[in-house]
Amino acid sequence: MTPILETQRLQLKPVLEEELNILHNIFADPYIRRYLCDDKILALQQVEEMLSESQKLFNEKKFGLWLIRTKDNQEVIGVTGLWYFFEEEQPQLVYALLPQATKKGYATETATRILEYCFDELGYQYLVASCDRPNLESCKVAERIGMKEVEERIVNGNPLLFFRIESNRATS
Repeated sequence: MTPILETQRLQLKPVLEEELNILHNIFADPYIRRYLCDDKILALQQVEEMLSESQKLFNEKKFGLWLIRTKDNQEVIGVTGLWYFFEEEQPQLVYALLPQATKKGYATETATRILEYCFDELGYQYLVASCDRPNLESCKVAERIGMKEVEERIVNGNPLLFFRIESNRATS
């Protein structure tokens, strides 16, 4: 069973095979690919491999990539999820909104819901997110959900900021 997550205004559903082209179009959008894909256009086959990996992760670990849809009209406005980057031991929070969906609080709403899912359902003790230094909007989202900047690294010639939040849930 794949988890469908909801917020007040949004529905987060795991990306299905038949939604490959939707996912590919999100990653091909110039606004999103600027930071999320190092401004490279991903080939359809690359996105298909990501989708396959996402489905495998959902089956094995209950996380992957979710499409973000508005509840009122089911419009796809972006993608969010938990994904492995930089050989970390735990997946990172990832979120990307299409330009028409920015400046409406959707990224914060989505990121907060994923954070709750990580702590309440998956039992994580912490969560990390990384953002390209120039991506001020993503950095602000991380800060709004309570993440603190903990590190800066140069990866492939780009400065990346790493944010982290600890679970405040009591361990039993």
